[in-house]
Amino acid sequence: MILQLLYIALCFVIAFIGSNRKFGFWGYFFCSLFLTPFIGALVLIASDPRPKPPKKCPRCSYILSDSTTHPD
Repeated sequence: MILQLLYIALCFVIAFIGSNRKFGFWGYFFCSLFLTPFIGALVLIASDPRPKPPKKCPRCSYILSDSTTHPD
């Protein structure tokens, strides 16, 4: 019983760490749960961070990049 609780707790830890990564909390949780927490940790290490949404002008919703300025 204790080993099963420890297994699920490790899955939750991996999922919490990966919540801001590409697959999100539930992706890493189920990956760790169905495979193993070790495999889930390897997938977590190999994955990329979640892409950031583009910045938009609050007045006109023009998408701004880092190198451009607002066309006034």
